[in-house]
Amino acid sequence: MSITPLQALPIDVLRRRTSTKWRTYPADVIPMFVAETDFPLAPRITEVLAEAVAIGDTGYTPPDPGIRAAFAGFAGRRFGWQVDPARIRTTADVMMGVVEILRAVTTPGDRVVTTPPVYPPFAMCTAEAGCLVEPVPLTDTGSGWELDLAGIEAALAGGARAVLLCNPHNPTGTVHSAASLAALAEIAARHGAVVISDEIHAPLVHGDGVYTPFLAASPAAAEVGYAVTSASKAYNLAGLKCALMVTAADGPAAVLRGLSDEVEWRTGLFGANAGVAAFDPASDAWLDSLRVTLDGNRRLLADLLAAHLPEAVYRVPDAGYLAWIDLSAYGWGDDAASYLRRAAKVALHHGPLFGPQGVGFARLNFGCAPELLTEAIERIGAVARA
Repeated sequence: MSITPLQALPIDVLRRRTSTKWRTYPADVIPMFVAETDFPLAPRITEVLAEAVAIGDTGYTPPDPGIRAAFAGFAGRRFGWQVDPARIRTTADVMMGVVEILRAVTTPGDRVVTTPPVYPPFAMCTAEAGCLVEPVPLTDTGSGWELDLAGIEAALAGGARAVLLCNPHNPTGTVHSAASLAALAEIAARHGAVVISDEIHAPLVHGDGVYTPFLAASPAAAEVGYAVTSASKAYNLAGLKCALMVTAADGPAAVLRGLSDEVEWRTGLFGANAGVAAFDPASDAWLDSLRVTLDGNRRLLADLLAAHLPEAVYRVPDAGYLAWIDLSAYGWGDDAASYLRRAAKVALHHGPLFGPQGVGFARLNFGCAPELLTEAIERIGAVARA
């Protein structure tokens, strides 16, 4: 049975939005930088939020808003991953969860491994937790990216106490293999370290990718690991503030229980209720339609770049709606995004913010209408030909 692609909202409607994507730059700039998408909400989410507004249900988040059980059901249904709701706690967003877990499992001054090019808040949140970043870049295989397991082992053997994993990886869209995740877990266990895995893009793994939750990669992964996730990226709910910190063994679960109650109080009521609606089976058809649209866009982008920017290097991502594009051949400087915002009126995310490996790169958000994606690349192509 074919699945109908999800249609983006019209541009005039999108420009009525008040979020970062649509209010950061003037109206003549196409915004493709921050990870927000341009689609209507899943109908079940709209229904739940509209009802809450209608009855003034805008108070404090209760001890059990249902999000833990909803996520466990979603994980089992979509990933074949059996999650115990009793081993989950919530907070406002994924990076807040990362910071609080780091504070619980490290000592100020400890080193934390990251795998650049990687989501810029990883470095900021490591510093917020009082730790130091130890970058171990991904290995470029020539056709994709992999964890540098030998480099990570060396860092942990040298005293680093934790690894911040991004699975699926932002910005490359890499879905790490089950074998590499299991090997990472063994390395961490060998050195008494922990792995904190940001898995926020997991619902958007494309058909040719195989997502393995880190905590399910092996018994060792369950013992050393924490997953932090949210409905916010797949369902465009970032402003509503709800994330889940997930564990799969007694030791990590005890660490979560030891976090201050204030960490959980930061969960937004609208975020929890919208997350329950997102993880409901009633929203599965919407998610499937979104994935069809994004699958088409990631392939369309390859065609557009070949036609308009043939010297750009782009690998079709395994997951998500973020494209990592090497534009260094065009001589637009270390930060091509800054140049293109001025010259092409297209706002991309700044490659160097993802680490030195991002020099000459830009990240592009293709979670939009194909027509808008086409216009953006045509604008950049015109600059390249000028």
